[in-house]
Amino acid sequence: MKRNTIHSTDIAVSRLGLGTVKFGRNQGVKYPTGFELPTDDEILALLDLAQEQGINFIDTAPAYGVSEERLGKLLGSRRDDWVIMSKAGEDFRAGQSFFDFSPCAIIESVERTLLRLRTNRVECLTLHSSGEDLEILNHSGAVETLFDLKKQGLIRSVGISTKTVEGGLRAIELGLDAVMVTYNPWYREEEAVLDAAAESGTSIFLKKAFGSGWLGEDESTADPVTEALRFVFSHPATTSAVVGTINPTHLRENCGKLAAVQGD
Repeated sequence: MKRNTIHSTDIAVSRLGLGTVKFGRNQGVKYPTGFELPTDDEILALLDLAQEQGINFIDTAPAYGVSEERLGKLLGSRRDDWVIMSKAGEDFRAGQSFFDFSPCAIIESVERTLLRLRTNRVECLTLHSSGEDLEILNHSGAVETLFDLKKQGLIRSVGISTKTVEGGLRAIELGLDAVMVTYNPWYREEEAVLDAAAESGTSIFLKKAFGSGWLGEDESTADPVTEALRFVFSHPATTSAVVGTINPTHLRENCGKLAAVQGD
């Protein structure tokens, strides 16, 4: 699988990333159907399959329930085989999200993330926006805190998972290394962020490239996954599309369709 480099680093990430919300949380999620959390053996098998398919990029977060803890335990000595992106600013407790972007909260969150993942750094740390992108970026002190943690070597690159076009554009203006946006053939409202990132060299990580599993509802499209992959990777700013799955068949099919789209 082809790889792209995260802005301002020499870290190469696969063009598909493995999202792990389903490793640790099945409450308050927006997928079409419910699911049980996978066993440790099922997660290990999925990680092995992802590696076999050329994936080296994992996306996790404190808001993903026990995802970080489970990854820390299961990756073990293979941690260095993976590029890990986690987040800060949102936590999920007792079935509810809590947000805090103050410098102290960001520092404490990163420290907990490192402990849970049993590592001394993460390759990318993004702010997990509540939707108030501009307030977070301009007034919370979170951006300055991330840059300081980057200087300390605890995180290798910094970014934000945004929910508005204005937030994505502001993040690029502020010099963040990466912005995570929603983008797919059925949702193009944030395309201006990708256009700006293509000019600046900012890395773009995509969420909901398959519409959180809802794209199959569009009966006019024979193969929505292939259409989505072709579409999102036609934009030069796309660094990696993070796809959350605990289904080995879906993972293998997604990687095969991406290879076909890329001509691998």
